[in-house]
Amino acid sequence: MNKKPTILIIEDDPDNMRSVRDVAEDAGFETFCAMTGTKGVEMFRSSMPDIVLSDLVLPDIDGFEVLKRIRHIKSAIPFIIMTAYSSVESGVRAMREGAYDYVTKPLDIDDIQSKLRRAYETSLLRKKVDILSKSFKERYTTSAIISESKGMKNVLTKIEALADTTATVLVRGESGTGKELVARALHVDSVRADGPFIAVNCGAFAENLLESELFGHEKGSFTGAVNTHKGAFERADGGTLLLDEIGDAPLSVQVKLLRALEMKEVRRVGGKETFSVNVRLVSATNKDLEEMVEEGHFREDLLYRLNVVTLEIPPLRERVADIRLMADRFIAGAVADNNIQVNSVKPEFYDTLEAYNWPGNVRQLKNIVESAVLLSPGGILNADSMSLPRTSAKHKATMNSSEQGVLLQGNMTLDQIERVILEERLKKNNGNRTITAEQLGISRRTIQRKIKEHELPY
Repeated sequence: MNKKPTILIIEDDPDNMRSVRDVAEDAGFETFCAMTGTKGVEMFRSSMPDIVLSDLVLPDIDGFEVLKRIRHIKSAIPFIIMTAYSSVESGVRAMREGAYDYVTKPLDIDDIQSKLRRAYETSLLRKKVDILSKSFKERYTTSAIISESKGMKNVLTKIEALADTTATVLVRGESGTGKELVARALHVDSVRADGPFIAVNCGAFAENLLESELFGHEKGSFTGAVNTHKGAFERADGGTLLLDEIGDAPLSVQVKLLRALEMKEVRRVGGKETFSVNVRLVSATNKDLEEMVEEGHFREDLLYRLNVVTLEIPPLRERVADIRLMADRFIAGAVADNNIQVNSVKPEFYDTLEAYNWPGNVRQLKNIVESAVLLSPGGILNADSMSLPRTSAKHKATMNSSEQGVLLQGNMTLDQIERVILEERLKKNNGNRTITAEQLGISRRTIQRKIKEHELPY
């Protein structure tokens, strides 16, 4: 049996109360009634009805104050004000202050029943939006990120510390490590969670199109600009903007990015007006931006602006403790999405996953596991369920020396040992000199000098 929609009626006149209650019940509502504003607020808190219908003039507090207090409890509640015909401007004011609608006295039965039904439909829609919003947040919050490994736990600790700040964050990591997932967690766990999250891949647009995507354009500003377009900065106002693959942004766009960050305003392509924007900026890259600065491909002043706080996402080969849990999640997702069954997962399945080097990181793991689920006969996952590509020499070089079996020979000189360790660590970090310097406890300038001394190809 379907549950009746509920309505709270706040009216101090007994005759009017009975009339409104009869109208609401005739429209299919279960009613709760209060004769003062204070009592109405208390009853709302205890019964949490679907909609509220309140008189404007009450013996203790007026309908505006009732609206304010109830919206403080639940901001999305459809709230309808009853006002005398001669005070229509009061109803208009109530709507400006957040009321859903207003009705005038004497009440028109058809009008009020129609408005009650529309308000209830609005209530249902808002509940669905709340559920979807909650589902989105649960999917992208830090608690949804698997982090048994020490490296990833450190990342999540930093996310939690940064979430409610306005700090600009630079997320570094290899391709496929989940940089966008980290950016979304920064957004969802912050006070900006109810604002928009906009992601722009700077490597996916030609130079002129990237400028338009970020800053917008006015109608007619260039061939093909048939309409005015709001850029990502404007669309992300009040929320978070992710600039993915920021290292691919052309120098001309970098100049305008720097201005937007410094002035907190943007100007559309072909426009004269500037727009103030309140955006929390997160950037992501798999490139060595410091090296790009040295080579003249990235502005140093922009790097300083972007790199207020850095989050280093460890590659999957350094997160072996997370692989089994990730695999289980991907198996469950593939089963649910494709309506198929997995009857057994053999230990060797996990062993094979944990032994692999994962040059494509989490993205590759997800694809491999989902493919295994889809192609395994009888719903049994074992070592033969996967078709793992051979690890390239480049990615083998990124493994820890203990994993590769690299040994330092007893007759090696100190200079030779230094070269082997430095080369191995640079390979592991894909040539990133900054990370290598931090790991070895020396300055980046020393790293650069040693690379030249040993004639290393970095």
